[in-house]
Parts: sequence; C-alpha cells; structure tokens
Amino acid sequence: MTEQQASPDWMFNRDVVLLKDVATAVLHLAAVDDLDAFALPYPAAAQRALDALTLQCLRNGATPPAGVPEMVRWARARPLMSWPLDQLPTDLFDAADRLIDEGSAEPSQLCHELAVRGHGDSTGRQYDRMVIHEALRVCRAMSAPESYTAFRRLLVTQPVVTEDDWTEIACDLFLDPVRFLVEEIYAPVPAGFRRDGSYLCCHRCLTLLHPVSATEWWCERDQCRHQGPAPHGRTLVAAETGELRQLRKPLRLFVTGPGQAETSLESELRALGLTVEMWPNFDSYDVRAIFPDGHVWAVDVKDWAHPAFLGRSATAVRAEPPYDEACWVVPEFRVRARRDYLDSYAKERRAEADGLRLLTDRQLVRAARLRLAGDRGPDASIGPRRAEADEPPRSARGAAGHRPMDTTTPAECAGQEDGVDDA
Repeated sequence: MTEQQASPDWMFNRDVVLLKDVATAVLHLAAVDDLDAFALPYPAAAQRALDALTLQCLRNGATPPAGVPEMVRWARARPLMSWPLDQLPTDLFDAADRLIDEGSAEPSQLCHELAVRGHGDSTGRQYDRMVIHEALRVCRAMSAPESYTAFRRLLVTQPVVTEDDWTEIACDLFLDPVRFLVEEIYAPVPAGFRRDGSYLCCHRCLTLLHPVSATEWWCERDQCRHQGPAPHGRTLVAAETGELRQLRKPLRLFVTGPGQAETSLESELRALGLTVEMWPNFDSYDVRAIFPDGHVWAVDVKDWAHPAFLGRSATAVRAEPPYDEACWVVPEFRVRARRDYLDSYAKERRAEADGLRLLTDRQLVRAARLRLAGDRGPDASIGPRRAEADEPPRSARGAAGHRPMDTTTPAECAGQEDGVDDA
C-alpha cells in the first residue's frame, strides 16, 4: 500500500469539502448575475455553503461572514490559506490561491477546478463535455475525422466571430456534419464587454478582453495574465461588425485555452521536422509526434491551476493510435508560478497512471531536440522513469501489431472519449 493510499485522503478533508461547496456557490452566483451585484433569492448552493462556512467559523472561534455577499468578498479578497479553517492541509494552497480574481471579480480557474473535482461536474463542465462528445458521436457516425479536427480547430482559433467571420464559417464544408453544434455554441456578446462602442480582443488568446476600469482590460486566461498586461488585438467597432458572437464560457475556459497550448506545441514540433497529427483517432490524445526514424510520442496537454487535482485525474494515455512513449504536458508558466507543481502532481498521481510523467512544454521540446540530435538517454525520453513507475518501464509497443497494451475497462474508455475531459 502506498503512502498516499494509507494516509487520510485530503480530498475528503472536512475543510476541503467546505471550500468545494463555496467554489460551487461562487459559480452558481456567477451564472445568474455579476459577482459584484446580488439579487434575492440566492441560489440554494450559495445558502448551503454560507451555512456550512458559518458553522465552521463558530467552531473555530472566528467571526463568520454576515451573509452571501460577504462570503463572496472573502472569496475575492482572502487567499484560501487565510480562511479560518483549522483542518485545511497546510501545503495544499499558497498565498496566490483565491476563488475569485481580485482584479476582474471573475471566478478563478482554481474555483472551477475545486467545484468540478468536488461535485462530479459543474454545469459549465458538463456543457463543454456534452458539446465535444456530441461532435465525436456525429463525426464517428459519418466516418469524418477531418470534420472533427476542423471543429476542434475552430474552437481554438475563432473564439470570437463577426458577421463576416460567420459567413466564412458557413461556407466551410468540413463543418457541415457539426453545423447544428456550431450554431449552438456561439452566443451574442454581452454589452459588458464593450467600452466606448468597441470590443477589444486579446492578441495572445484571441478571446475578448473584459474592461475593468476606464483604461484597463483583463484577460480571462491564466497564462496570459501571468505574462503581463494583455496585448491589444483586434478592435471591433460594434456599429461595423454586425452581431458579434463568442464561444460560450465553458468552451473558452476548457477547450480554447488548452487548445491553444496544444496548437502552439504542434507548431514547435513541426518546425523541428517532426510529423504531427492533432487529436488523432477522434481525440484519443492531443498530439501524435512522429520522428524521422518512426519513433512515436503521444502527448496530452493539460492546463490546470492546481497540480494536486491534476495528479488525482491522472490515467494512462489511451493506446490507439499506437506510440512508443507517452506523457502529459503542462504550460511552463504553471511551474514558474508554482515551483512545487511537478512534485505535487507526482505525489498525487494515481496508481492507474502507471508512472505517467508530467513535463512542461519547454521540457518536451528540449527532449525532442535531443532525440533528433541522436541522444537516446533519459533526457531525450518522455516515458516513465524507473523510479516513478510502479513497475519497471516497458515498451509502449507490444509484439503484436506494435501497439501498447490497453488495460482500460470499457467504462474507463467511455470516460476518456475525448482529450478535453481533463484539459
């Protein structure tokens, strides 16, 4: 029995469960109104979270929030490690971890991860999975992998569309099988994104920026904010663009952002001379990179704020299409922002993951360069290290048909139908 299995599971820690309840309440409130403005009655989830938080504060001799609005102010102003919760694991959160972004008053990505992990699925997470699963179902039924790939690229490259863009999308024949989904997933842009009659896109992320003051704009993507002020991209004058549409928020958060990390990696590996397939076999994994000697890497890109939750979701990369080595990749900025990110992932990684490594995108590209230069040592490999795996590493290709052994059950496969499930 591993140390992780023998020790009490922090996921079921009383105070962690309470924070999951508060995170879920924040998302419910954000779904019905601006988090800076409230209207009665509050969603039931918000009142339940407040009641539980009040009881815990009283148990600990602390003054509880006076109501739902003050609980939300806590979520925005107070790092989680400063909440009066005496059973909270001391190393689980750091000083930057909040449920609501201070500058924008939007729920943080950590808030989404806490709610999703703690309650099966938030409504938003259910929505993005439903969309992707339906696209997979339709494209598989029509034997149209190129249509699925076109759909995924659309979600990555065009989170915002003008009327002219919409006309071009309508002419893309590859999207015909999923046309009904395309028409559902784009919604009119709320007026709150507009300032002085115009909208502004982020040059890095392509999504709309949020005006947060008379002069400042805020990007909803963690990676962009980590790099500094959002660079200004397209300015869209409302009177000239016609009806402006954007992807619904769950798709922007869980598909567009991680997808941009995937396509960025695609470009870098192609530039090195590798053959790259994106979302192969209807999204068994994200990136299939083929070296000139035929050696194959399978890569799933993950962009999670909290490494412990990512480790708890770890599972072996699906076996088809076949590959020689596989790993998960996280954007480097996550590790720069949280130095224990890779160690925390490894500590919480599930046994079912069979030693699955997590690399940064920079580490993966460096390993590819080394392998192309003839290096066959550990620095040019992405597979499990002997010390990290539960058993000695084995080739990912078996003797029969050069494919890795797939030990997943049908139920597990059903939960892994697309690469966006845990992006």
